Amino acid sequence: MQTNYYFLRQLSQKLSNELTGLVLAECFSQEKDEILLGFCSEGKQWRDQKEFYIKAVLHPDFACLVFPKDFKRAGRNSVNLFKEIIDLKVLSVRQFENERAFALYFENDFVLLFKMYGNRSNIILFQGDEVIDLFQNKLVIDNNVVLDKLDRPIDQSFEAFQEKGWKALFPTFGKEITKFLTKNNTENVSWEQIQSILQALEKPTFYIKTLDFQPILSLIQEEGEILQTFTDPLEASNAFYYAHNKINVIDKEKGQIIKILQKKKTRTQTYIDKCYQQLAGLDTGVKHDEIANIIMANLHAIPERTEVIELYDFYRDQPIKIRLKPDLSPQKSAENYYRKSKNEKIEIEKLMENVEAKEMDLAEIEQQIKDIEGFETLKEFRKYLKANQLEPTQKVVETVQTLFKYYQFEGYEILVGRNAKNNDLLTQRFARKEDLWLHARDVAGSHVVIRKQAGRNFPINVIEKAAGLAAFYSKRKNDTLCPVIVTPKKYVRKTRDLGEGQVIIDKEEVIMIEPKL
Repeated sequence: MQTNYYFLRQLSQKLSNELTGLVLAECFSQEKDEILLGFCSEGKQWRDQKEFYIKAVLHPDFACLVFPKDFKRAGRNSVNLFKEIIDLKVLSVRQFENERAFALYFENDFVLLFKMYGNRSNIILFQGDEVIDLFQNKLVIDNNVVLDKLDRPIDQSFEAFQEKGWKALFPTFGKEITKFLTKNNTENVSWEQIQSILQALEKPTFYIKTLDFQPILSLIQEEGEILQTFTDPLEASNAFYYAHNKINVIDKEKGQIIKILQKKKTRTQTYIDKCYQQLAGLDTGVKHDEIANIIMANLHAIPERTEVIELYDFYRDQPIKIRLKPDLSPQKSAENYYRKSKNEKIEIEKLMENVEAKEMDLAEIEQQIKDIEGFETLKEFRKYLKANQLEPTQKVVETVQTLFKYYQFEGYEILVGRNAKNNDLLTQRFARKEDLWLHARDVAGSHVVIRKQAGRNFPINVIEKAAGLAAFYSKRKNDTLCPVIVTPKKYVRKTRDLGEGQVIIDKEEVIMIEPKL
């Protein structure tokens, strides 16, 4: 929660006390994705030791602010940044409302914005309303940030709570607080619970904890082994950063794999729950063969070209409204319902098979997590990963956390787009012409790409796995079977008149596949 709004709000209040009236004496970077700012009293810029330091660590997979007591600048490989505000005084510090961002306001109408958005964190320099420099130049979209639009006023009154629900009012809670509020698997969070949390967040204790072998900074006491507690946000942020750096290699790798497995476990459990909901609906609803029997028993009472008719349901001893096709005879309508009944039985059998397979997957994932937690030596741990095809790579981490959904299957890489814009990024910029491209036919969904391996044809098992993903990440995810387009990327193109995610396919094959992860 080092980038959580409620933590940053406490942090920015503390920074206001520390920085107001000081001047920025130096600002430089000597490590990729890291920047250091040194502040001092006016006229003391010549001293090597500055009075206050901010170190921003903005890696793609980790963002944090650190406040070292001292810092020795390297003689080489360091670059001066934001020269426009060197020797200018900090006039104020502003926390933006309901937003993970705060800003330092300098003389001459300069503003330095700290945008702490996880893997999209950045530091942006403004003069007036105009962006004049970015620390992370690759985040080009940050050139469009408007300071006056960063505040997010939200009506958080009791009346709004009753009308919209708590999640709409408090998007700033983040995953950990949301998980704490719903720990009993209920969405019925009371107004009193919300007020209790808000009161605690106003004067919080900051906890450094370990969860899944990883250190975390938390504002609540629940879950995880508590290592340290703090009341000062600067001290808490420092302790968290140092704990993150000190964690040993095996714990880092174990935590990384467990995080991936936990996500896979959650997705699998969600799929099982949805299957059971479908089965419950099929079990409790009126069966298609029962409707057909009711129609056949009342053929004499159904006028021609009827769309809806109310008949006696002798299964439940009550009236039932039945929808018919007006261009079909009642007997043909009954035949349709008999055919649907047959498909319904096939669907139930398929759902049961899916549940059984997914429950086996779930048990395997839980066993893998348990096994990984028990390893004490790096050699045994890595041998286990290799044997179970769970080996992490830098490419996996980068792809999963920053760009696309990423899967490995039988040695092949499978990339899945996250949304329409992300689909374009995957297909137009990352997919190569020899890669295989897949998409659920005739419905909105994710673009899926299988990376080509030199000298090898795509195995049918890999194609079916990717097709299952394309079906799952589409509007047909709840269908028993889904048609999926399979074609080499070279046959997929985009013209300027097409919207985000839309493409033209010049040559395709279609396979029927069950939607699944």
